[in-house]
Amino acid sequence: MTVRELLPFDLKALEIFLAVCEAGAMAGAARRLGLTQPAVSQAVAELETRMGVALFDRSVRPLGLTAAGGVLRQKASALLSEARQIVPALKETEHGRLPLIRAGLVDSLSRALSAPLAGRLCAVAEEVSLLAGLTAAHASALLSRQLDLLVGVDELADIEGLERFPLLTEPYVLLLPAGETAPERVEEVARLAQRLPLVRFSARSRTGIEVDRHLRRLKLDLPRRLEFDTPFGVSAMVAAGEGFAVTTPLCIFEAGLDRDRVRYAPLPGPAFSRSLTLIGRRQELGRLPREVAGFCRQTLDEAVLPVLRATLPWVGDTLG
Repeated sequence: MTVRELLPFDLKALEIFLAVCEAGAMAGAARRLGLTQPAVSQAVAELETRMGVALFDRSVRPLGLTAAGGVLRQKASALLSEARQIVPALKETEHGRLPLIRAGLVDSLSRALSAPLAGRLCAVAEEVSLLAGLTAAHASALLSRQLDLLVGVDELADIEGLERFPLLTEPYVLLLPAGETAPERVEEVARLAQRLPLVRFSARSRTGIEVDRHLRRLKLDLPRRLEFDTPFGVSAMVAAGEGFAVTTPLCIFEAGLDRDRVRYAPLPGPAFSRSLTLIGRRQELGRLPREVAGFCRQTLDEAVLPVLRATLPWVGDTLG
């Protein structure tokens, strides 16, 4: 089977298809493209034949899209947009700069790294897109090539074709309302939960999943009542006296709360931690991922870790 048979379309056919979508008629698309109407009609018919689906509902005027046509319109628009960027991108590399870098940043590093990382990437790219949010969403975007770099918890350990650069390992700790006595044993956590609910990270987040898994290992079946997507949401509820949380030093830093409103304490029982990593696609950006990872580590070492170690002196070597 040839490559042409594997791809039942070319970019010109997609351009004609999109022109018909926009014009709502073959004749209008032909005028826009400088082609004859029969040529446009034949290109659409061939596209439908090769794909094995009807793309237009010809019983209505202007032409309506079928469900398959709607999907193709969405995908074709993205493909043509990317294709049009190829020549400008190649020309930009002559000047030693990339046209665009898109990076995903886990939200617990947003305060610590957003501005420094954006500045570092602006030094090597004409345009920078930096998106903060859940690592799971960024992992999917990296695999679908909507992102070039990911800074977060490594959810892609089993995926081939990626390169990883460790940034930081940090322990999970307890966050309590100010004045609350810190539990020293696992059974005391259960008693604490009878008075104060556990404020959870969303089950959509890797942090939420890991905390839930650890609590099950400790045989702590704590009711679900409050759940948030962001470190600030979790920490703010604790500061308001509405519960306690299992969190991390970086999540505490991200929330930026007044220390007088909360108390930090070691998590009783077996210690567990999370590791943050920079991930990119192998052999696509040269040395840039390694250099950016080194920059992120240096920024955390100089601007963030000293603050956290002063705030939580008992973390010791478990943070870093």
